[in-house]
Amino acid sequence: MMEKPKDWVFSDPRLQDLKQEYDQYTPEDFKVWKILFERQMPNLPKAASKAYLEGVEKVGFTANEIANFEELNQILEKTTGWAVQVVPGLIDDDLFFGLLNNKRFPSSTWLRKMSQLDYLEEPDMFHDAFAHMPLLTNQPYVDFLEKLSGIALKHIEDPWAIQLLSRIYWFTIEFGLIREDGELKIYGAGILSSAGETKFSLSNEPAHYPYDVRRILNQEYWKDKFQDKYFVIESYEQLYESLPEIQEVLVEMVGSGK
Repeated sequence: MMEKPKDWVFSDPRLQDLKQEYDQYTPEDFKVWKILFERQMPNLPKAASKAYLEGVEKVGFTANEIANFEELNQILEKTTGWAVQVVPGLIDDDLFFGLLNNKRFPSSTWLRKMSQLDYLEEPDMFHDAFAHMPLLTNQPYVDFLEKLSGIALKHIEDPWAIQLLSRIYWFTIEFGLIREDGELKIYGAGILSSAGETKFSLSNEPAHYPYDVRRILNQEYWKDKFQDKYFVIESYEQLYESLPEIQEVLVEMVGSGK
């Protein structure tokens, strides 16, 4: 099979020239953003990674203004060269990893309703923007994201390989913890957008393990409740430096069928 050019995603019809229609946000949308922002942000100065908190400052997120992707992209371009790409919602694996491999973070533009403040089956743009985008200003973090996606694209036609790699993504980008100055801090977006899991993940209730590629690739996860275990990195550089091991153990596990 002929390999696709790296930038094939930019002409993919599934994106359909989507963009954020900022003037279409309703007063309820702004109220939802404000409630969620003000409910979670006060928890994070003591709980979140320094890189996330610095990222919030860089991107300029506030309670009163829904994240503006056009303004955000100008900031990201100057910091790490990344940008936000609007998508219709959950997308196929090839497009998801293809965008990330081209330094484009996929994001929806819809916000949950007031009746959905505490639970959503599908991530909305508050999760995508508030939780994910500040860390797009951190170079080692986005380098890891880009190269991990490159590995995924090499195995995109193997569902088992993609399932295994989803565990790496889950226990790092979505639910990862980092040790800073001897204390556990949060960098995973799934935690950063959840007031409940922010408190829970840093408590003594769940297990905390050192970042371990092989263990993570063998670790299943669930989406409908708090995790019972979290993996802790020592730096974002550690994530990037683990990429060769991810590739090696993945090939081993795919080859053995385990």
